[in-house]
Amino acid sequence: MAFDYDLYVIGGGSGGVRAARVAAETGARVALAEEYRMGGTCVIRGCVPKKLMVFASGYSRAMQEARAYGWSLESGGFNWTAFRGRLHAELDRLEGIYRANLDRAGVEIHDQRAVLDDAHTVRLADGRTFRAKHILIATGGRPFVPDTVPGHDLAWTSNDVFLMEDLPARVLIVGGGYIACEFACILKGLGADVTQYYRGAQILRGFDDEARGHIAELMEGQGINLHVGTDVERLEKRGNATWVKATDGREAEFDAVIYATGRKPNSGGLGLEATGVKLGRFGQIEVDDYSQTAVPSIFAVGDVTDRINLTPVAIREGAAFVETVFNGRPTKPDHALVASAVFTQPEYGSVGMTEEAARDQEPIEVYCAAFRPMQNAFIDKNERVLFKLIVSAGTRKILGCHIIAPGAGELIQMVGVAMKMGATKEDFDRTVAVHPTMSEEIVLMKTPVRKA
Repeated sequence: MAFDYDLYVIGGGSGGVRAARVAAETGARVALAEEYRMGGTCVIRGCVPKKLMVFASGYSRAMQEARAYGWSLESGGFNWTAFRGRLHAELDRLEGIYRANLDRAGVEIHDQRAVLDDAHTVRLADGRTFRAKHILIATGGRPFVPDTVPGHDLAWTSNDVFLMEDLPARVLIVGGGYIACEFACILKGLGADVTQYYRGAQILRGFDDEARGHIAELMEGQGINLHVGTDVERLEKRGNATWVKATDGREAEFDAVIYATGRKPNSGGLGLEATGVKLGRFGQIEVDDYSQTAVPSIFAVGDVTDRINLTPVAIREGAAFVETVFNGRPTKPDHALVASAVFTQPEYGSVGMTEEAARDQEPIEVYCAAFRPMQNAFIDKNERVLFKLIVSAGTRKILGCHIIAPGAGELIQMVGVAMKMGATKEDFDRTVAVHPTMSEEIVLMKTPVRKA
């Protein structure tokens, strides 16, 4: 039976767009359906607008420090309306680039929801159906709000933050993951009074324990009211505010309650189960090392597979899919030693293993230094940075690196390159320091603080 397309992609985020464009450049007939806006979570409601908000929120601290350095500055309040206009203009520009790149490659775009009728048939919201030799699901993830909490419909998610008309004065962030911590720092920097509840014992579960504690102290030092072991019991609308009762008995009113309690794969209602595609317990599409599902014609990449939920990983998975299916070069996306950054203030960059995971695997040495960098010490600012290396006692290879410092996201990229090349502690030791910098500490730590 003839096919309308060689590839049909459902989802216009980074992974789906990359796969569609690169496949079309091989000469394949490609179509892509996106029901919201081209660019997906990262460009429209994630990494990009969030990072721009990080930049904006950092200027309040920068102005305070500038005064301590001798500058005479007068600053007013933050103008959210002006920033919001520029933010959405930038998102429009980026979406236009995504569309232009797809058009240039010859990808046919369908701006509506698409679902599956069978292993080769895609049905659009307008009723049209198309047959494709291969189908790629790249529908990403969505914010999760537990519906067991009375009044949960009063809460916002991260999606709503980028669309808010006004900056709320009193904000409650619910959650302890990187999204929750990032928004707590952002909104505090923009002038809001920020409280954060997390039901666990410490924020940033899954990251290095020492780094988690360091960031928690920094956030509290900035004036964020962080309460761990605490969750929301009930929400109620009271006038223009939202009243919150917590599980520890505290009660308070907020202008906005933002849930950042995790994300779920956006796999519901696509017709996947009827085709034989297998889903995991959280709704993730189960795939093999080549992103192929249990149905040979259907593949999936990105957050909907819940492997490593990062935009560059989704892009790599999309490119590897094209290499495998359209270029005849079976390629597995490389998920080893993927560096990441948490854009708290200061940032947290990490690559490789946590100390806890490494010591369960093999004997290790830990090198760690926490100190006030020159820029802070000069103005008696107590905020400390942290540099940490986890080293195999046997092979001497760097197993993990954790940096908490301004620009840590930039620094960790370079460490990721070194670790990918198999760098050892002695390679770091042989490297001459760049002075005076914070980052020189990473090649100056000579004595382990502990062994395990």
